[in-house]
Amino acid sequence: MSDLFQDKEIKPMLIADNKEPFDDKDYIFELKLDGERCIAYLDPRTGTDLSNKRNMKILRFVPELAELHQHVKQRCILDGEIFILHDGKPDFSQIQRRSLMTNTFRIKLDSKEHPATFTAFDILYYGNEDVTKKPLSERKKLLAKVVKKESSSFAVSRYIEEQGIAFYEIAKAENLEGVVGKRKDSLYYFGKKTKDWVKIKYLKDDDFVVCG
Repeated sequence: MSDLFQDKEIKPMLIADNKEPFDDKDYIFELKLDGERCIAYLDPRTGTDLSNKRNMKILRFVPELAELHQHVKQRCILDGEIFILHDGKPDFSQIQRRSLMTNTFRIKLDSKEHPATFTAFDILYYGNEDVTKKPLSERKKLLAKVVKKESSSFAVSRYIEEQGIAFYEIAKAENLEGVVGKRKDSLYYFGKKTKDWVKIKYLKDDDFVVCG
């Protein structure tokens, strides 16, 4: 029988297109972090393995995250985001720049000067079991249960229930990317996009007329 942890071929569930802020008692809302999506395979006995949404191994680009397995109590697979802070806020260009580096020495130097953080917002494997068919509300409880400690390199995403509009306004006021709304009873579908997860993005774009 196939084992998610051994196979390490997970493609993360996707988030549906942008939507206007809304309130809904059936949803939770989390900050949309401006980083790189990451699936973390963590085993306290054997170590850490990280893959991006295209299933490419990325631990070599973020060597400062090699000890993430020490933050969990047992073998698990977590879905989350890797980001690097700039002026106190996640900056996608920083993690993108890191992923383009080829020199090992430069990567190690940058990892010390601009350390990355992994923030987990879902758990897919717990107790040697695939838990993707459990509702999100139950998976959130398992995520909280498996974490032993948080640190500057490992965090668990906080969320609020129902009040998506107010949460969006806070993200907007802080000039953050926005929020993500997720149905509490949503299951996890590998590599698929459903309306159970929707992004509410703070768009900073504008319309321009090009004259020649």
